[in-house]
Amino acid sequence: MGGRPAVLVIAGTDSSGGAGIVRDLRVLADLDVGALCAVTAVTAQTHGALVGVHHVPPDAVRAQIGAALESPGIGAIKIGMLGTAATVRAVADALPRNGTLPIVLDPVLLSSSGGVLLDEAGRAEMLARLFPLAAVLTPNIPEAASLCGTPPAAGPEALLAQARTLLATGARAVLLKGGHGEGPQAVDLLLCAEGAPIWLSSPRIEVRCRGTGCALASAIAAGLASGASVETACRAAKQYVSSMLGARAASEAPRHLADRSL
Repeated sequence: MGGRPAVLVIAGTDSSGGAGIVRDLRVLADLDVGALCAVTAVTAQTHGALVGVHHVPPDAVRAQIGAALESPGIGAIKIGMLGTAATVRAVADALPRNGTLPIVLDPVLLSSSGGVLLDEAGRAEMLARLFPLAAVLTPNIPEAASLCGTPPAAGPEALLAQARTLLATGARAVLLKGGHGEGPQAVDLLLCAEGAPIWLSSPRIEVRCRGTGCALASAIAAGLASGASVETACRAAKQYVSSMLGARAASEAPRHLADRSL
């Protein structure tokens, strides 16, 4: 890896290439950060539907993580889709316990099309065993609501209350993503164990793009692996995703408008 910082990605594959490890590795390459991976599940997905899921045996997940951690240069760990309680336990058992590697945990519960990607037992295990290890949690509004057992947040006060509930699980920071919210601005809330709430705002870009949650978490992990603070890493990651969405929107502009600009 030539001395570059690297991120260990623990997540599932997506046959459509829109999300999962394919998206993670693309982001890390864009940011000039090395990548290692441990595959937790193989999913068959189109851009509109979850067709099927094959869960990698927990022992194989544990072995992949252990082997990857033998490599030098890992500066952070990003965790995405886990799928089952047994996989959550395998990941928790395999993670380093010395606290030297920041962990970015994206609590993937559903696919973009609504398919279940983590069962109820897995959610309970994740809350108990992985949340306390996380440097940053990155739930979106529906995920935060589901984890907190409350309706989706519909304003700053509700977002802050849910972020505080999630922070109380032991994580050191929560970035509650506002992409599912309303209004002209996409507003994320960063709440750390110490300090005041930080609101991160960018213009909302009306375009459909799968894998934005994967991209954001991987970009945060890239920043942390490179030595950035949590706030700096989150700000840069949000800017990266905004640029990604902007490029997607531009590519989907009607052809006649593109021609007119020539």
